[in-house]
Amino acid sequence: MGSDRILPSHMLASGHAALDSGHARLKELGYKQELKRDLSVISNFAFSFSIISVLTGVTTLYNTGLNYGGPVSFVYGWFVASAFTMIVALSMAEICSSYPTSGGLYYWSAKLAGPRWAPFASWITGWFNIVGQWAVTTSVDFSLATLIQVIILLSTGGKNGGGYEASKYVVIALHGGILLLHGIINSLPISLLSFLGQLAAIWNLLGVFVLTIVIPSVATERASAKFVFTHFNAENGNGISNKPYIFLLGLLMSQYTLTGYDASAHMTEETRDADKNGPKGIISAVGISIVVGWFYILGITFAVTDIASLLSEANDAGGYAIAEVFYLAFKNRYGHGTGGIICLVIVAVAIFFCGMSSVTSNSRMAYAFSRDGAMPLSSLWHQVNKQEVPIYAVWLSVCISFCMALTSLGSMVAFQAMVSIATIGLYIAYAFPIFFRVTLAQKHFVPGPFNLGRYGVIVGWVAVLWVLTISILFSLPVSYPVTGQTLNYTPVAVGILLVLVVSYWIISGRRWFKGPITNI
Repeated sequence: MGSDRILPSHMLASGHAALDSGHARLKELGYKQELKRDLSVISNFAFSFSIISVLTGVTTLYNTGLNYGGPVSFVYGWFVASAFTMIVALSMAEICSSYPTSGGLYYWSAKLAGPRWAPFASWITGWFNIVGQWAVTTSVDFSLATLIQVIILLSTGGKNGGGYEASKYVVIALHGGILLLHGIINSLPISLLSFLGQLAAIWNLLGVFVLTIVIPSVATERASAKFVFTHFNAENGNGISNKPYIFLLGLLMSQYTLTGYDASAHMTEETRDADKNGPKGIISAVGISIVVGWFYILGITFAVTDIASLLSEANDAGGYAIAEVFYLAFKNRYGHGTGGIICLVIVAVAIFFCGMSSVTSNSRMAYAFSRDGAMPLSSLWHQVNKQEVPIYAVWLSVCISFCMALTSLGSMVAFQAMVSIATIGLYIAYAFPIFFRVTLAQKHFVPGPFNLGRYGVIVGWVAVLWVLTISILFSLPVSYPVTGQTLNYTPVAVGILLVLVVSYWIISGRRWFKGPITNI
């Protein structure tokens, strides 16, 4: 009897296939299905997991962690950042379950801020989200270009063996080439991308597994458990000696790694049963990354014996700590570092996949944001091609990420500011909808299938306060005395972004941007 009653509501008028729960919810929210809904919960998870990409974040910022606190700031700092990241993820998942659209964060802000504040709330969230995402793509692909440069350096004999050191122009050319490949891959149909996304997730898992076992077992000198779990490196050569302060600066590595999981939300219009599977994607991506990341950090750290020599620019890898660890492990045992170079290639492939998924997520965000008319030339960016891919949005994201990296030619300081937008800008965008959910929408929030029940509000407040904390934390000086070269440009970069976004709103946006527009 029960089954007869359920059927009609799931059948379309013409009697075609049953309507998927995510599709039904999208229709209720007033959007027609334009993208191909083809992703399983595994694919949705895979995109976020490969953007979080433990191999990318930890490898890229291992130097920062070693410099600020060393083993203690990795091993314990990882858990501090992880616990709070999970809280942010839980809050986001709860909102995602209620509003599964590819606009994600900015759409949630509009819905949760109520009709009066909706346009401004979605405007500011959307711009922080999209610029933060572009900055993520920039920093991921640029770090891949840098790693390729180190791989070439080590393959041609290392810094002390007359190896080839690429200039900054060669690095930017590599960066451009990588972005070009990512643009081409993202122009392919979603079914193919979904396969690559799953391959990326498997590669990340296996890569961590292989490296965590291989590196410590090949290394001739291993660190003691006492070193890994209790050694605190306070010698950073940056004039900072206060231990708690050093520990907090070392958190940047963990927090930078654990970002980008809004991808699950941006892929919801392409995910089956998105109101259930979107939240599952977010939480599983963060949870599995936390566990896998910790093992990766432990494995590598057991092969660290002399921190100063790893960070020294005179070593074979030119001061790239993880590359030097891998290289030395094999060189000291076999007399040559080929194995170490192969291990670096494993990491490079993971970073390549991370950048690929990052462009996918960017393009979905640009597609949704322009569908609601928020961007200049909006009508162009939300066009989809025959394969239902938002092709112009893909290439827009590629071009902007290339332009953002051009700052590295001017100064690495300016480039670091771009990277900081990747962490802070994105997390600010994460915090906006959660903030509206616990303030303006506390009474009228309608939970979806996944919800935190009565804990939603408490978890939400903790998430908002954590974002506030890291925004302040990563804006603090990272070395003393502060000069033009050592100034932390994060607050400057985020401040400029805020000023631009708000002034664009005051000058022009408020006249025509009405928040998310339905298109049914």
